Amino acid sequence: MNYPFLILHGWGSCAQRWEEVKNYLESKGFKVYVPDLPGFGQSPPPKKVWSISDYAEWVKEYCKEQNLLKVFLLGHSFGGAIALKFSLKYPEKVKKLFLVAPAIIRKRSLKKEIIKKIAKPFSFLPESAKKIIYIKILKSNYPLKKGIMRDIFLRVIKEDQLEDCSSISVPTVIIWGENDNITPLKDAYSIYKRMKKSKLVIIEDQGHDLNRNAPELLVNMVLENI
Repeated sequence: MNYPFLILHGWGSCAQRWEEVKNYLESKGFKVYVPDLPGFGQSPPPKKVWSISDYAEWVKEYCKEQNLLKVFLLGHSFGGAIALKFSLKYPEKVKKLFLVAPAIIRKRSLKKEIIKKIAKPFSFLPESAKKIIYIKILKSNYPLKKGIMRDIFLRVIKEDQLEDCSSISVPTVIIWGENDNITPLKDAYSIYKRMKKSKLVIIEDQGHDLNRNAPELLVNMVLENI
């Protein structure tokens, strides 16, 4: 039986950026669902400051609306955090979990402290200059966020889910780009160590955005591990 795929995109991404992955999976006979998460793409933001758990509840309602009783669940980056939370709360709804560079280790880091310290001094710069500094140099768009999505972002990055990994009962495949500079490769080993029913797949010479830079390779890794 071919269960449908449900793909949860990362922070700042949208369904459109997963179109190639969706097409590849559909060419193999799978039904694929890639919703815009609330606050991204064409989906309006939540009316209150959501947690990862709130996003997981939204996924539950989405599955109900689409009559998805059980799925292959794939989550990338922030979407991986949601997928992990959903699988923890509703394991009966997940046939297999695919975590693609999931952003679930959120402990304080030197880089976060640097970002906080430099955000204020650079406030006088034009947006274009700030974007170069924050995105290109520090690999974070934290200081650029505004409104409720900024508040959600600040709430999300406070929740470290590493210890939740040991409670996941769903068979899991962890997929990571060898050269990922957003979610470091060392996180992959920390997650893998804690998940009883897991397999770690490292894709050589690839970074964080596997869906955009190596979509066919990503799909092949997924299908090889179903």
